[in-house]
Amino acid sequence: MTPRPPSDDSPKKNGAKKPATGKKAAVQKTAAQQTAAGKPAEGKPAAKSPERSAGKKPTGNKGAGSKGAKSSEKAPAPAAADGTPVPAGVAAAPTDNSPAAIGSTADRLDNSPSLHGSSRTPVDSVPALTDSVPAFAGLGPDDRERLLSGTHHDPHGVLGAHPVPGGVAFLAFRPYALGVTVVTDDLRAELHDDGDGFFSALLPLRAVPDAYRLLVAYEGTVQDTEDAYRFLPAIGELDLHLLGEGRHEQLWQALGAEPMTHQGVAGTRFTVWAPNARGVRLAGTFNFWDGTGYPMRSLGSTGVWELFVPGIGEGELYKFEITRPDGTHTLRADPMARRTEVPPRTSSIVHTSHHTWHDEEWMAGRGERPAHEAPFSVYEVHLASWRPGLTYRQLAQQLPAYVADLGFTHVELMPVAEHPFGGSWGYQVTGFYAPTARLGTPDDFKHLVDALHQAGIGVLMDWVPAHFPRDEWALAAFDGRPLYEHADPQRAAHPDWGTLEFDFGRREVRNFLVANAVYWCQEFHIDGLRVDAVASMLYLDYSREPGQWTPNEHGGRENLDAVAFLQEMNATVYRRNPGVVTIAEESTAWDGVTRATHHSGPGGFGGLGFGLKWNMGWMHDSLDYVQHEPVHRKYHHHEMTFSMVYAYSENYVLPISHDEVVHGKKSLVSKMPGDWWQQRATTRAYLGYMWAHPGKQLLFMGQEFAQGAEWSETHGPDWWLLDPAYPAEADHRGVRDLVRDLNTVYRHTPALWQQDTDPSGFQWVVGDAAEDNVFAFLRLDAEGVPLLAVSNLSPVVRHAYRLGVPDSVPAWQETLNTDSARYGGSDVTNPDVVKPELQAWHGRPASIRLTLPPLSTVWLRPA
Repeated sequence: MTPRPPSDDSPKKNGAKKPATGKKAAVQKTAAQQTAAGKPAEGKPAAKSPERSAGKKPTGNKGAGSKGAKSSEKAPAPAAADGTPVPAGVAAAPTDNSPAAIGSTADRLDNSPSLHGSSRTPVDSVPALTDSVPAFAGLGPDDRERLLSGTHHDPHGVLGAHPVPGGVAFLAFRPYALGVTVVTDDLRAELHDDGDGFFSALLPLRAVPDAYRLLVAYEGTVQDTEDAYRFLPAIGELDLHLLGEGRHEQLWQALGAEPMTHQGVAGTRFTVWAPNARGVRLAGTFNFWDGTGYPMRSLGSTGVWELFVPGIGEGELYKFEITRPDGTHTLRADPMARRTEVPPRTSSIVHTSHHTWHDEEWMAGRGERPAHEAPFSVYEVHLASWRPGLTYRQLAQQLPAYVADLGFTHVELMPVAEHPFGGSWGYQVTGFYAPTARLGTPDDFKHLVDALHQAGIGVLMDWVPAHFPRDEWALAAFDGRPLYEHADPQRAAHPDWGTLEFDFGRREVRNFLVANAVYWCQEFHIDGLRVDAVASMLYLDYSREPGQWTPNEHGGRENLDAVAFLQEMNATVYRRNPGVVTIAEESTAWDGVTRATHHSGPGGFGGLGFGLKWNMGWMHDSLDYVQHEPVHRKYHHHEMTFSMVYAYSENYVLPISHDEVVHGKKSLVSKMPGDWWQQRATTRAYLGYMWAHPGKQLLFMGQEFAQGAEWSETHGPDWWLLDPAYPAEADHRGVRDLVRDLNTVYRHTPALWQQDTDPSGFQWVVGDAAEDNVFAFLRLDAEGVPLLAVSNLSPVVRHAYRLGVPDSVPAWQETLNTDSARYGGSDVTNPDVVKPELQAWHGRPASIRLTLPPLSTVWLRPA
């Protein structure tokens, strides 16, 4: 897969992001007039503060200059009006009646409702200080420069309100503001303009007020807001401890954007892991994509940066502006974002779920039987192209009914996590915690899962923890150095897809991925994760030549870090989400993929802990067999029987997936030789063989009605083939009717699924009839009740074909025949009850004689 090139976005990287409209900012309502308790109106973003006008900086801010500018003039020594020195750390205040004098900002403020409730004292009723307010000269040049350049690790230590000798010092950093006034319940006082966007004052207070707010004047408007730098960290010590250990199993509740009420104030807490950053600032719609005045604080050795921003909530777009170790800046989407913009736009969106689940019955019963001992037939779907143009909610009106009608027990969704390039089908993920916005919101996706559950259908999801694309706004070199990827370039670069491999040995990266697996199961009620590209994770030499990889500490080629990660992921997911199943797409013979993690195998490794594994060997061998002309199949007979040599080494799924019907491989029906009738007949016989073979079944969309063309993500299945006006509609409908009946009989026949992983559930009747192209075997349930499956993959009718059977069954009844006329076959059937003859055959004491239709599979059960 070719990764998508770096996405364009409205905020340009490494610089101020003001809209280029060339117009003055219009007078805006305060946040209180746009939100209630910090929450935006339905469907609208939260209030935006006028930190920058639409295309023009507010004027009149003495010394403000452009972002990051430094004052070139040395400030004079502070002195009082009479010329006598003032105490250290305090500068003289203006004594005239200029706009910087006390109360001027408040005088310009309309008495709008409170941002966080109606109990706030109206501004015009708060007395202004009547004496001159001295500026506070406590901000040193080093702090000033670090704040301006975005390299300050502790902005809360200098900004906000702090007790100092002589009172309480207030310091605000509001680039492009005309003035800033502090308002408490008892007083209001305008801060001194210190230049470069800094405002300060020393107020004669005994203690820091429990609460205060800022009135920030811009050209044409005044913002009434809480001071973000008066709040304690909004993340707990336990969260930080678990983050440091790499064991936070609900990581999404600690990192990312979390709307909340903190210290009695509504807002959003932003946290991001960036341990190599010299500084992190927050940019978004609420500050016109200029993060200069929104520096985040470092929370110590965890590498986490945090900022609680009052007054903003759902719907706001944001990114993190990271100062790299070399001093350059990069604007990054949130790795933990729960919602994103629609690609190709790349911003993260503040999100809170409001979905109410209605799948209680499904969730309560999904763990009653382990997946490997239950009926499990899967319809694989690419949501964006199943019915092109449908949203999650529109899909919820059609997909559950369609899948339920065909009798599948589960759907498997190709990756739904956000990805920049649609042509990757979702297998190159940038937003691991966000369903793709192409089809709707996260709550819309929950609605689809809910609808499937209410229809009795389980939901599996492809999950891609092996690698990620190199887009410069996403995870690659996130904070200026390798972080999510391995530090060794040879181990970081994926040789096949041009992507980067995760560093599975780093505890924080493992935590990111393990918690992500838990997240989908817990928050979206996903019933199982099919883990993509497991083989590429397990081997250090995967697709690498000698000299391009380094052996592990034991001299082997196994990626021990990846092994440990997969074991931890599986153990955690199963512990936290009873009833789910994990499925490995693992294309090698790695020992113990579905063995318990605490059970060691012959190689010394514990099992990987998956519930099921795709049987890629069966898929390749069986497809190779049926693609041969029938006259040549006798030379490839073993390709259909070899799977039983290892059928019980793992818990298997038999996949005919999207990978087998694209890129020149042809659709399933088009793989078959012969004319159109023979192609359809062989397809039906193959599906009958597949559903009877030990293991679970997976079929990709479009193959259930014998679509002739390869799948394309741009237009999806050829539904027009099922239009009654199409002359060959009956041919395609017949195959779909067969799939429905296969699933129906399968669900009601425990012999076909109850002992899929137990050798006692299978017996060959004849496996060596290569000259006849015939395969016959028994499947048995836990009580020993059998089903006889017979496949004749030659194009001739075989009359009175004798097969050995158990003498314990007095009569057999044909329960499914893929050559039935209703499926489009020649209708060669066994309509009557078939009674055994006491003639030993195939090593059994009794036998029956059947008419075997051409290119068919027949199922018989005890009559």
